[in-house]
Amino acid sequence: MTAQDDNTTLFDNLPAPTGDAAALAALGGDGLSSEELDQLSYKLYNFRRPDKFSKDHLRALQTIHESFCRQFGLVLTTYLRSHVELSVVSVDQLTYEEFVRSMPSPLTIAILELQPLPGQALLGYGYEVTSAIIDRMLGGRGAGDIIPRELTDIEQALIKRVIERTLTSLEEAWQSMMNVQFFMVDTEDNYNMIQVVTPGEIVALVTFEISIANKDGGLISLCVPYPMLEEVIDQLSAQRIFRGQVAQSTPDSQEKLLSKMDFAKVPVQVHLGGADTTMREILALQTGDVIQLDRMTNQNMLMCVNNKPKFYCRPGTLRKKMAVYIVEDVGNVESVEGFGL
Repeated sequence: MTAQDDNTTLFDNLPAPTGDAAALAALGGDGLSSEELDQLSYKLYNFRRPDKFSKDHLRALQTIHESFCRQFGLVLTTYLRSHVELSVVSVDQLTYEEFVRSMPSPLTIAILELQPLPGQALLGYGYEVTSAIIDRMLGGRGAGDIIPRELTDIEQALIKRVIERTLTSLEEAWQSMMNVQFFMVDTEDNYNMIQVVTPGEIVALVTFEISIANKDGGLISLCVPYPMLEEVIDQLSAQRIFRGQVAQSTPDSQEKLLSKMDFAKVPVQVHLGGADTTMREILALQTGDVIQLDRMTNQNMLMCVNNKPKFYCRPGTLRKKMAVYIVEDVGNVESVEGFGL
């Protein structure tokens, strides 16, 4: 028997390939559809561009920034006095070079530091967003410019105020994962002028879509390089974030929330009393006419907080100004009678 015969006998004794291996052998590894590739027991791996963020990491980043969207949307709505909607469009990982090539110009780019994490992150606002925000801050309807241009010094000062509020909301959203403080180092208008990592380094890109005054908005992007999160990557998980959100609902956090509400302004009204009358009598009223109320001078008045009955009070003066002092709580609101309610 020749050497060739020995080799033939050896391979003939091997078990025949089955399943995905048989399909791959039959096609020579080429010509597989995307569905067939998904069914294989292995996955493709690009050694030139390795995946450093797992699906769980990206899912955790999406959860964090969905919380940021809710908080910052309310902040911006109050600040601009116009309805603002913010949502996460995508969370991807790509190389820094690919990220820079995909970004339009001009932009308003904030270079950020997330202390105590190393390195720098980038927060970019599309021109449609900045022009719409500035138009609204200056009394307009929130319509952005059609033709992109560089911002003036005054416009840059205005948009920095918005960036500061953005960082505050980002910091609060990231508290569910770790304690970090966001600081703005500088601003630029072109990513080609910035080099926070090497071109081949992997970054996580979070893309937001913003709409101001129910009009077509633009995009905001947050670029976080992998080296910045490498030491704390184990903390970037959906389960940990969920535990952090539960921990934030403790009594201490509730006290902090209430302390922030201490300076909130609410309308307060005092009702002397009420009277039942007809429309004919109201139309016939003239200067000097007297309307008899349903309360006596020695009876309590009603104090309403945010248009809801809250306290009974008595009239008086304080430093030559009309005032009232609280006598007792209303208790059951349904028991209040009179006062024209």
